[in-house]
Amino acid sequence: MSDQLRSSNWFAQTGKLGFYHRSHTKSEGFPDDMFSGKPVIGIGASWSDLAPCNAHLHDLAQSVKAGIYEAGGFPFEFPTMALGETLMRPSAMLYRNLAAMEIEELIRSNPLDGVVLLTGCDKTTPAAIMGALSVDLPTIILTGGPMMNGVFRGETVGSGTDLWRFSEDVRAGVMTQEDFVSSEACVSRSVGHCTTMGTASTMACLAEALGLVPSGTSTIPATDGARRSAAQLAGRQIVSLVAKDLRPSSILSRESFENAIVANVALGGSTNAIIHLLAIAGRAEIDLELEDFDRLGLAIPTLVDLKPSGRFLMADFHGAGGLPALLSEISEFLHLGARTVSSRTLGEDIANAKNWNQTVIRKVDAPLLPPGNGSVVLFGNLAPNGAVLKLSAADPNLCVHRGSALVFDSIEEYNSTIDQEDFIVDPNSVLILRNAGPKGYPGMPEVGNLAIPKSLVKQGLRDMVRISDARMSGTSFGTVVLHVAPESASGGPLSLVQNGDSIFLDVPNRTLSLEVSEAELLKRREEKSPFNPDDSGGYVSLYRTHVMGAETGADFDFLRGRRGSDVPRRST
Repeated sequence: MSDQLRSSNWFAQTGKLGFYHRSHTKSEGFPDDMFSGKPVIGIGASWSDLAPCNAHLHDLAQSVKAGIYEAGGFPFEFPTMALGETLMRPSAMLYRNLAAMEIEELIRSNPLDGVVLLTGCDKTTPAAIMGALSVDLPTIILTGGPMMNGVFRGETVGSGTDLWRFSEDVRAGVMTQEDFVSSEACVSRSVGHCTTMGTASTMACLAEALGLVPSGTSTIPATDGARRSAAQLAGRQIVSLVAKDLRPSSILSRESFENAIVANVALGGSTNAIIHLLAIAGRAEIDLELEDFDRLGLAIPTLVDLKPSGRFLMADFHGAGGLPALLSEISEFLHLGARTVSSRTLGEDIANAKNWNQTVIRKVDAPLLPPGNGSVVLFGNLAPNGAVLKLSAADPNLCVHRGSALVFDSIEEYNSTIDQEDFIVDPNSVLILRNAGPKGYPGMPEVGNLAIPKSLVKQGLRDMVRISDARMSGTSFGTVVLHVAPESASGGPLSLVQNGDSIFLDVPNRTLSLEVSEAELLKRREEKSPFNPDDSGGYVSLYRTHVMGAETGADFDFLRGRRGSDVPRRST
């Protein structure tokens, strides 16, 4: 195997170049036999104090190292960019592509034969997958797991979802500001990502459904000893994948992505999964379209009773059997021959899975929600390239709705207006936010779940139709139309909407319409000034120049596809 190892181009070289590589590596205290034909495995950990969800990943990497050593490999841990939605501004999504680019180049430029990539908060998982796919060396993704369940005054609460609920209760006057502050440490109690089926949990599970995460590990809580055991086993397994030269391109197929789409519906997963899976498919050079998410989800029931669509949290899901148990329940809808990093098929991975709690993971004939309640895709003259809506989080009474538009050009304008006493709004109004897409914000933040105006909250209203080119947190809920494409900053029809325009949302027929004549829209377009951001240069300018639309995954145009793992030149 040593003659075939990519790392031998560094460590098996003779002369001054081999001396140079080995000598400086030995300065870290590694003995000579570490360089004797052993597979070199990179452990990319998105650890950072600035990303609380990922704060434990450096410790987890030590368990991966132990497994690599046991299997006869030579591990190198290296840091990767940590994307924490909890602290990063304006949005962690702005930096997903940058993190993917960094991971790709770190893998390619170093003497690595395979990698284990440790991820946590929601953007780090797709970023790691995207970067690894473009290099296409043997790869295992290992997620950091959800944090401990929250408990506030005897009530089990979930990170994200109950924050939105509490904040609305404060605005409605049914929760005090003091109680709100007191709940902070009770909602988030440990390292790890959100406890609800938010985007982090969704992407961890879908990475397992794709076959890139070891079976049964995506739901293990961050503080559970089983998480460290899974990391050690992943260290052993990556050495085996290098020996077999089992790369992501040999694992991922169109069928793998269809499995992930089906799993997302059964999970009640995040709308953000759509944008990330589209970007991942672009790196894998697999044809995947926005319409696939709606079409493939029509026959799939939602089985997992987790917040925000249900009642329970990730630790409950794991205790019930985790993703293998869910996949076993929906096996009739899956491509069981799809391959995984276990070197087996998905069907073999889940063959012995058990559902230990049918209250948390429902049976297909007794679902939480009937088929067709996943994320739907809408088209129409307001969204020619598509928009998405999470049915399981929406009010069924609003899914066919006609109302007058109230338009806002920024989230700051919206937030400064909705609590004013003279703000005129009624429950039938359709709230429109624009300039919040990939180019417009920039970075497509999670602001699509606009807060309900205070006057209506006080009347007990908790949902109304909201439309934007933004995203929303997977922990959120409501009748919220997202990812409207083309975005307003690119001249999409959303940029032409005016206050008072009639908007018609028809979810059963998958349409989103601006009920204004084509002649009037043409006139508005001619009179409209183009979007002209005040960029100061740097990464934001690069982003706005090269980011693609939400309907294709918002990757950079120059990063799609594979660039391979050829050893870079070195003249020394």
